[in-house]
Amino acid sequence: MTAQNSSAQPRAKIGVTGLAVMGSNLARNLARHGHTVAVHNRTGAKTDLLLAEHGHEGEFVRADTLAELVASLQKPRRVLIMVKAGGPTDSVIDELADLMEPGDIIIDGGNALYTDTRRREAELRERDLHFVGAGVSGGEEGALNGPSIMPGGSVESYEALGPLLESIAAQVDGTPCCTHVGPDGAGHFVKMVHNGIEYADMQLIGEAYHLLRTALGQSPAEVAATFREWNSGELESYLVEITAEVLDHVDAKTGKPFIDVVVDAAEQKGTGRWTVKSALDLGIPVSGIAEAVFARALSGHTEQRSAARGLSSGSLIWEPADAAQFAEDIRLALYASKVVAYAQGFDQIAAGSAEYRWNVDPAAMATIWRGGCIIRARFLDRIREAYTENPELQTLIVAPFFRDAVETAQDSWRRVVAGAATAGIPVPGFASALAYYDGLRAERLPAALTQGLRDYFGAHTYERVDADGSFHTLWGGQRNEVEA
Repeated sequence: MTAQNSSAQPRAKIGVTGLAVMGSNLARNLARHGHTVAVHNRTGAKTDLLLAEHGHEGEFVRADTLAELVASLQKPRRVLIMVKAGGPTDSVIDELADLMEPGDIIIDGGNALYTDTRRREAELRERDLHFVGAGVSGGEEGALNGPSIMPGGSVESYEALGPLLESIAAQVDGTPCCTHVGPDGAGHFVKMVHNGIEYADMQLIGEAYHLLRTALGQSPAEVAATFREWNSGELESYLVEITAEVLDHVDAKTGKPFIDVVVDAAEQKGTGRWTVKSALDLGIPVSGIAEAVFARALSGHTEQRSAARGLSSGSLIWEPADAAQFAEDIRLALYASKVVAYAQGFDQIAAGSAEYRWNVDPAAMATIWRGGCIIRARFLDRIREAYTENPELQTLIVAPFFRDAVETAQDSWRRVVAGAATAGIPVPGFASALAYYDGLRAERLPAALTQGLRDYFGAHTYERVDADGSFHTLWGGQRNEVEA
């Protein structure tokens, strides 16, 4: 259908400002589902392009200014912002807020830092406006055909906005991959952690690829076949699926495997770093996510890597005696390490929820991540079941299904980490996940010595296993113990 002029009677259900690929695709998705969508971009050329190429997909209302956009909307007015995070988002929010009335809703669908979302929500609440920070996962394809959507904000705002978002979200078993996450910054916090898990997942997949290629000598096409086989079982996921596609791709210019003509320096946009910083503030050990962030950082230090190239890897020799068994060991190590990465992510969500009193439901997060999003995977159903059966679950790793899976995999996991260390193949993701597992299950940790050292040089005190309270040893004197 043709686009309508914004000067007509207000009729649009929702407005979208910021018509780069994600904004355009979300607008198209909304229109395809029968919602009249007002569209605006700072430069009109993108609006023209959207309407020229896709105006037939539904009802659009063109707006050349934000004032026209707001004027075209039914009440309560709903405007989705899809512009660059930070200052540009604040500028658009400020302009929109001056044009809107109490009860209207501003939605930020970008990857915003959750603390910014909390600040914006509080500021707009003072003006009787609703602000929703909505995490949107699935990339360009998901935005168009059904993303996973993680909206935060007030319950009232979700009552007005939720049905629209649920209608365009991915659907799994008839359930939309969208739910009200919690107040203020909860949606963007959960999306941040989702992206952190995504970092860890990709790092682990990369390590599995590297081992198959380096230790077993498989070609990219052979590794692709291995990943396709894995994707038919418990490792089934979007990322494993597209790994096979990338590894199978052949560069048209050179005829070489695509993977061999790509520079091995991975970039990042910041959400992984945000996840690690937040985890440090909350005191949550997300070591798998942190190792993935650091691995990307290391890959980008190309001058240092060049200077270090040729350093000895030692004199130990290691070759897998049984290639098929070692490939199976890698598969199991990948699965166990992924369980750890997801467990750490859900621990961080629980800690953030407790810190900010969001009351986030972990089972609901697993439910909406089953489709549309980048980390969608078969075992998210198992995560949903684990938290449904025990909402107070201390860690995903002790849920019966995952405990059994990790304990079954651990011999393979240990062989992979040990073999990689012997061969000088870096596997920080696999190794840190295994260390985390061993740290959790240990009867005693060396933290007792850490506490003793802290008390010695800084009088930081310690607790005893056989008495309540805090204590300090007078190390510089008779070394007698006193209550702190």
